Amino acid sequence: MKQALRTGLIAVAAIIAVGLYASVFTVGQMQQALVLQFGRVRAVLNATGEDKPGLYFKIPFIENVVIFDKRVLDLDLPVQTVLTADRQNLEVDAFARYRILDPLRFYQAVGNVGLANQRLASFTNSALRSVLARSTRDAIVKTERGRLMHQIQEDVNRQAKALGIEIVDLRMTRVDLPAQNSAAVYKRMKTEREREAADIRANGEQAAATIRAKADREVTVIVAEATQTAEQLRGQGDADRNRILAEAFGKDPDFFSFYRSMQAYETGLKGSDTRLVISPNSDFFRYFSDPQGKAAATPASRGPAPDPSATTGSTGAAR
Repeated sequence: MKQALRTGLIAVAAIIAVGLYASVFTVGQMQQALVLQFGRVRAVLNATGEDKPGLYFKIPFIENVVIFDKRVLDLDLPVQTVLTADRQNLEVDAFARYRILDPLRFYQAVGNVGLANQRLASFTNSALRSVLARSTRDAIVKTERGRLMHQIQEDVNRQAKALGIEIVDLRMTRVDLPAQNSAAVYKRMKTEREREAADIRANGEQAAATIRAKADREVTVIVAEATQTAEQLRGQGDADRNRILAEAFGKDPDFFSFYRSMQAYETGLKGSDTRLVISPNSDFFRYFSDPQGKAAATPASRGPAPDPSATTGSTGAAR
């Protein structure tokens, strides 16, 4: 009897413990909860901050609790190809950050985070294609990227409001050309750079040819002017020399004749092997026979010529 009573008490205590455990739940600081009674929402806890996080009670086995996170959730989008307004294909890689604002609407619309991610991905991809299709490549990549992301976020928020979700941030992490277009773009860029390099080289060669032709012309002009000046100076020097010589000849003809003869000797008798075939009685040697330089006597004034048969003479020659 006592054993049966003890067993019954233990069973009752176990049932009470299980019932107590099943009737108690906690809502954390970063959580919000829905209390469902046979599928009908009975209470929304900590949704707006009025309900404090902590310990709550429910009717065991009749009510159940669905917990949602209040923190910012991540949504990573797959890479997709977008056709821009200027007919350029771009590969866009984006991500979104969102949070659940209305857990009741969220539960009624999607029920869980996995399905919510699918719906949000569909909304975001649609907004990306719609907004980027009206923009050019340069606007997407450089000039208007921030404005376009803000516009996409607003479009997604309008659709996500029906799910009880708010998009906190949306970013395009990478915007690039498809792999098949990158090679063509690189080749076109290379061709443009080569053309620019060829134009620069051609302009440089043209400038060099112009400078070279100008330098050659200036050299020719300078040489011609220098030659002209040299000829003028040389002519003036010759004229001065002739004038000086003429003046000297007029002052002392004998000395001038002597000086000129000495210059002729110096010029004509250069070297150690000079040979002259000339008559000794030539006027060239008049200063050899007479210091005064008087002309040598002619054969007629010397008297009769010697008899060749009486002498063994030789021809006159001077070395």
